[in-house]
Amino acid sequence: MGTMYGYARVSTREQKEDRQMLALTGQQVPRKNIYMDKQSGKDFERPMYKRMLKRMKEDDLLYIKSIDRLGRNYEEILEQWRVLTREKKVDIVVLDMPLLDTRRGKDLMGTFLSDIVLQVLSFVAENERKNIRQRQQEGIEAARLRGVQFGRPQKPLPDNFVKICGMWLSGELSQRQAAKLCKMPLSSFNRRCQELISQEQELR
Repeated sequence: MGTMYGYARVSTREQKEDRQMLALTGQQVPRKNIYMDKQSGKDFERPMYKRMLKRMKEDDLLYIKSIDRLGRNYEEILEQWRVLTREKKVDIVVLDMPLLDTRRGKDLMGTFLSDIVLQVLSFVAENERKNIRQRQQEGIEAARLRGVQFGRPQKPLPDNFVKICGMWLSGELSQRQAAKLCKMPLSSFNRRCQELISQEQELR
């Protein structure tokens, strides 16, 4: 048996990796052989993963907590599984899914069953991510309809804003002059004017 490795990934720098680290150390993976990336896996540009991949040799063993640590979509997970098992010739153990343990069933039937389980799980993992994003979008839209404001609260408009906005719209002032009189950045002045116009149109 070769060297044991562990890989963990959290999607953003705010997420905690404790659960993955505990699972990996629980398998007696040496701490120095656990690689972790704290960034989005969208493009799979993960420096620690790449560093680990370069170190790995045939017959090494990789532990991951769940299948989606290998990628953010169906194709990516399958591609990384292929690179690890076929090109690097290392074994993989997915702790959340005991069926995905390439040390077992090295014969043709075992490999076939492992590949089927992997494809099904990759598909499920990707669909779950899509469902989560859809539920988040639906929740945000429902909150907006209830009047919930997102993002930083907007600064109050200066007292002369409506008048200055009108002078800009009538051509009496350039947009830059109008923004300067309101003591606002040009982009903010333009955006708030457009919001004011939209509100007036809705009231008509």
